[in-house]
Amino acid sequence: VFIAQSRASGSHRDVEDEELTRIFVMIPKTFTEEDLREKFKMYGDIEYCSIIKNKTTGESKGLGYVRYLKPSQAALAIEECDRSYRAILAEPKNKSSESFEYDYYSNNMRQELRGNTLPFCMQPEFCGFEKPETRIQEPVSKRLSVVSRLPFIQEQLFALFDLVPGLEYCDVQRDPHTNSGYAVIQYSSAASAIYAKYKLHGFEYPPGNRLTVIFLEDGNDSSE
Repeated sequence: VFIAQSRASGSHRDVEDEELTRIFVMIPKTFTEEDLREKFKMYGDIEYCSIIKNKTTGESKGLGYVRYLKPSQAALAIEECDRSYRAILAEPKNKSSESFEYDYYSNNMRQELRGNTLPFCMQPEFCGFEKPETRIQEPVSKRLSVVSRLPFIQEQLFALFDLVPGLEYCDVQRDPHTNSGYAVIQYSSAASAIYAKYKLHGFEYPPGNRLTVIFLEDGNDSSE
């Protein structure tokens, strides 16, 4: 497959640099740049590899870039590499990298959750929990509190929790002093809330930022 450039664009090499030779991948956090190069050098000549790191801690976010000399090599890497790398063409450098990382990670996570939550809709045992005697040791309710050290975006958080059936509302708030994220989620049933807490508590959203999900008292009898 060849991608044509418009006549109004700059030189062919400029187009290749910005759009066709750089790929974005999800990698184990233990990977070094040499590990990344070793995994992807079989698809072509690599100009450089880079790993995205947390600016504060210096730890890998589990994401990286690989830039090839030719678009055909980048295309081959996307087609042939292991699906776990989730390889895609990287956005041009003039787009905010943090925004791109956030969108990329959240879209992939939604796909994972969608794959896991579809059986939830079809398996009766998830919709009829037994009394929480041994299975669940904490008071449960239909309402959840979600806390993050980073602020939430209303639409993205709603889309994430809406993957579990029965979402009634998602109310995002922000602490002006700490800039941390806080939201209240409510489902139509305790079963949905339990499942959402089970799937999303401790999830890194975006990478490096763990969500804390706990039950909030909603005034109903938790034994239901």
